Amino acid sequence: MIDILNLSKTFHPGTINEVNALCDITFRVEEGSFVVLVGTNGSGKSSLLNAIAGNFIADHGKIILDGIDITRMAEHKRAKYIGRVFQNPFSGTAPDMSIAENIALAARRGQPGNLRWALPETLLRGFRERVKPLGMELEDRLDSPIGKLSGGQRQALTLLMASWIKPKLLLLDEHTAALDPKTAGKVIQLTEEVVRKNQMTTLMVTHSMPQAVKMGDRILMLHKGKIVNDMNGQEKQRLKIGDLMTLFDEIRKKDQIDQTVADMIDQMYV
Repeated sequence: MIDILNLSKTFHPGTINEVNALCDITFRVEEGSFVVLVGTNGSGKSSLLNAIAGNFIADHGKIILDGIDITRMAEHKRAKYIGRVFQNPFSGTAPDMSIAENIALAARRGQPGNLRWALPETLLRGFRERVKPLGMELEDRLDSPIGKLSGGQRQALTLLMASWIKPKLLLLDEHTAALDPKTAGKVIQLTEEVVRKNQMTTLMVTHSMPQAVKMGDRILMLHKGKIVNDMNGQEKQRLKIGDLMTLFDEIRKKDQIDQTVADMIDQMYV
């Protein structure tokens, strides 16, 4: 379970580049829930994931993960509790290291000590058994550099590694956006299987309306750093792609009206 309490973050405050990325956001995600985050560009989706992961410290508010206050915890210490898959298939792994070495690092997430590079056959056998269900014939290529793999292969492995030791929270930041439709579909299928099998508390950012409607048990729509829609239960189950597009259109129209009013006010003082 994770509680986000009055979380706020402003970048470049007091300058012409000031951006209110997160504005007093509050919500709770129950253990085992799969929440999809949607919103237009700049709505705060990735900023929210970055705040939770510890890429930056929020200006105000708290982040409580399973009763642990991680608000000001260093990013590398949060990694003990949080698994993450990025949009770029080449992020989150060591490209020059082998598949087996990357998996070994993931298997020791949050543990002290150095990696022993001599990987015994018993350990490799276990790696093969867990890699084989990916259906990408990588179980016999564990000595290959992970950087030589295709984007889809690498993303599938990254997903597996992020969940190797069940995290308290899994963060998926548009993890299929850089993939072709066929490969993205495969990774989405794997995502659903991994999350369901491990009953992992999950936050997933996506721009794909079909993914948002199909996946998860709850949708949070963000706009200008705020949550503007929270859909779960039967409302989420009944939601169709057209319904979600209508909500986006309503937000755009409101923005246009607000901008028109602001321009009129500005003209009054010219």
